Amino acid sequence: MKDRTYIKDLRDHVDAQVTLFGWVSKARATGKVSFITLRDGSGLCQCVLEKNDVTAAFYDEAKKCPQEAAIRIRGTIFAEDRAVGGVEMRDVTEFSVVGNSGEYPITPKPHGTDFLMKNRHLWFRSQRPWIVLRIRATIVDAIRSFFNDRDFILIDTPIFAPAAGEGAQNLFEVDYFDEKVYLAQTGQLYVEAACMAHDKVYCFGPTFRAEKSKTRRHLTEFWMVEPEIAFADLDDVIELAEDFVCAIVRRVLKDHRADLETLGRSIDVLENAVKPFNRITHAEAAEILRGPKATELLQTDLTTKTARVEEIKAALSETEAKLSGGGLKAWQQDKLTAEVNNLREEMGELEVEIENIPHHIELARNFDDGGDLGGSNETIISRLYDTPTFVTHYPRDCKAFYMKQNADDPTRVNNVDLLASEGFGEIIGGSQREENYDVLLKRINEEGLSQSDYEWYLDLRRYGSVPHGGFGLGLERTVAWICGLKHIRETSAYPRMMGKIYP
Repeated sequence: MKDRTYIKDLRDHVDAQVTLFGWVSKARATGKVSFITLRDGSGLCQCVLEKNDVTAAFYDEAKKCPQEAAIRIRGTIFAEDRAVGGVEMRDVTEFSVVGNSGEYPITPKPHGTDFLMKNRHLWFRSQRPWIVLRIRATIVDAIRSFFNDRDFILIDTPIFAPAAGEGAQNLFEVDYFDEKVYLAQTGQLYVEAACMAHDKVYCFGPTFRAEKSKTRRHLTEFWMVEPEIAFADLDDVIELAEDFVCAIVRRVLKDHRADLETLGRSIDVLENAVKPFNRITHAEAAEILRGPKATELLQTDLTTKTARVEEIKAALSETEAKLSGGGLKAWQQDKLTAEVNNLREEMGELEVEIENIPHHIELARNFDDGGDLGGSNETIISRLYDTPTFVTHYPRDCKAFYMKQNADDPTRVNNVDLLASEGFGEIIGGSQREENYDVLLKRINEEGLSQSDYEWYLDLRRYGSVPHGGFGLGLERTVAWICGLKHIRETSAYPRMMGKIYP
């Protein structure tokens, strides 16, 4: 549309006439004035229509325009500090409906999560998911910019893989022309090969994990960025990860501060994500988990959440009494019903959490020095620090076969996980890779893996092997942390979870 102006550019058109195209986010009318909040993909703008000789031909149509109708509107832009975006449209001279809308299912009233997920294709027009997906797009751009500006070469790795890159227990098996292959869990092994050609490389794409998990942190399909650098040890990997995360956070704070505030995200928490991050070893993490701070944290959770359940029960009783009392208008009944559904959903989640807290306390108290950090362990550690935390040198037997054995303690490996603050847990996992052919072959055999599947990977150690390392950052977990989202399903336009694949 040649005469189209985008809402994001309206500050450059104050006191000028412009034409906007978009969708009706919400509308209301008072007497002879109608207010339409228009969304065009770049922002929101309030359009004020007064009934007069100029608008007489289209005022009634505009006044009745339903939510999500697509419209074209022309008027003058005025500065208005009280309006969203600091401007609004008045003195409207033209209005037309481009595409009408029926009874749009996602109204301004509250809706339950199951309903919203089934209508995900429509839900992300609403303000909260609209903001989250825009922040996600900015994070993706920040990721690419960080590596491209530092002369990393992008390597596109395969989606079909002949063998496991991580644990074989969570592979999606695919029939590939009568040959058994798997959806890729990681591109890491392939970028290791590429870094021997280009020194600094990264891949960025979808990965798949067939974990039968319904936690707030898990998706079966997610995006991961995986840099790999040659002539590098664990300290080099950690330094790169630290600079990388700081750069992403700075970019989001620069471009989306107001959006984060709309989401209710604490800006102070993100501003604390500056170098140096906190660093502890796996052995130190084990002592923390078995110590009094972890128990005190979870006992406080138990008390707080139990009290909240009692508050919800009281609120439910009061709201349900209003519903059963009768005499309500339809909109009042809808509103109260939605409140009941939301309260029941919150209470259900809290009751599950309360039931699990004693188990998490026991897991922490009895943490095995040789074990990997589980989700509840990561939550505890990351809640005890107000900055992201690097945890290094995990036991060899609980980590992947390709990780470099520590020279001082061969029972541990030179690896690192980065735990985001506030209980969001792991967003990065990485390591120095084992560059010694004999050691790597021994680990492959110890894990019961087929040597023939990894001959190409062993070639990297046969021909010009060098110390190298890298990490993987989960995009969706990073978006959840930066936006302060309770559940990872909000971070993807079409999340894929166990039991949920529609739409």
